[in-house]
Amino acid sequence: MKNFLKIGQGVDVIPLVLAIKHQSALWDSENIRKTYAEDSPHREVSDILLRFSDPSSKEIGDELVCENTEAMRALPQARELVFSLMARVQGVMLGRVMITRLAPGGRIYPHADIRGRYANTYKRFHIVLQSEPGCIFKAGDEQVYMRPGDVWDFNAHAVHEVVNGSANDRIHLIVDIKTE
Repeated sequence: MKNFLKIGQGVDVIPLVLAIKHQSALWDSENIRKTYAEDSPHREVSDILLRFSDPSSKEIGDELVCENTEAMRALPQARELVFSLMARVQGVMLGRVMITRLAPGGRIYPHADIRGRYANTYKRFHIVLQSEPGCIFKAGDEQVYMRPGDVWDFNAHAVHEVVNGSANDRIHLIVDIKTE
């Protein structure tokens, strides 16, 4: 596979999953991924932004510096996952960190993350927190079902989309890391 590379499995995501369930007010406190464009490919997701650049910036696609949010402080269980991944891939700079949820029947529409300095500086990784068969992640001519506890290196420059054909939410921890 050229767009997906599984780099880990069996990661203990339960502490973070439980913490998220107990702090449901964190969802959608910031909706930049839904609203940055009228036809945003992420218009059907809910997000918890743990680390992000200034959402009010008119040049958000070029903002390389990200800062922890209140949600990162509220979900310290994410830190262990993020920094273990950072060490595993020998990251030199941490970018955006987001928890994203796609409801049953929901979709992330086809798009490629290619615009701006940000997309060309960071690599995107997915840590699967919750997912069931029927949730399909497509990129180019490939598609995968990502199991909970899996860690994936993902080519976000490829045209990609997600369809949640399962009966439950798909929840991923997305971590952007600059590597050398």
